[in-house]
Order: sequence, then C-alpha cells, then structure tokens
Amino acid sequence: MRQSKYGAKKVIIDGITFDSKKEARRYFELTLLEKAREISGLELQVKFELEGADGRVLVSDSGRRLSYVADFTYRDQSGALIIEDAKGMETPAYKLKKAIMRSMGHQIIET
Repeated sequence: MRQSKYGAKKVIIDGITFDSKKEARRYFELTLLEKAREISGLELQVKFELEGADGRVLVSDSGRRLSYVADFTYRDQSGALIIEDAKGMETPAYKLKKAIMRSMGHQIIET
C-alpha cells in the first residue's frame, strides 16, 4: 500500500478501508451512536456536486464537475442532516470545497 502524503495510515474495520486511524475511530463511534438511536441513516463517502450562483462548478481544464465527498453523513435526533469530515490536514482544495458547501447552505463538522 502506498503511504499517504500526510502520513495517515489506512485502517480496515468491518471490511471497510478508511484513509486514517482517526476516520476509522470516528466510524466506530458513530456506529455506537446509531445503535443507541442517537443518530440515524449513517452513510459513508457521500458525494455532493458543488454548485455556485451560475450553476455547477466545473474544473476549468477538464470541464468535469467539481464535487465534495463527505466522510460521513447522518441525521441527528431532530432529523437534521449532519455532514462530517474526519480531518487531519486542511488542504487548500478542502478549504475551497468547504467554502462552496457553506455557500450552498451546508455546514461541515470537522472531527
């Protein structure tokens, strides 16, 4: 396995490969919260297509759509959608995508 650019170690839990120990640990915590019915609808690696005021955000050199992939999404007890990222390092690309998500009305929780 290739080493991560930022030194994160891949971990496998329940047959799922996580990019870091931190992400795997958070997955374990969220599964416990779901079993306790504190949260519901836990999903991993959910893709959000990014949009601006003029529509889809495209990568200028390739023309492909720009997207953000959340580590986890789930519903809290009130039914609100929670978007969560187990972040170790905030890259410039992540900061840009986070800002676009905020402009679309989505708040990303970093754990």
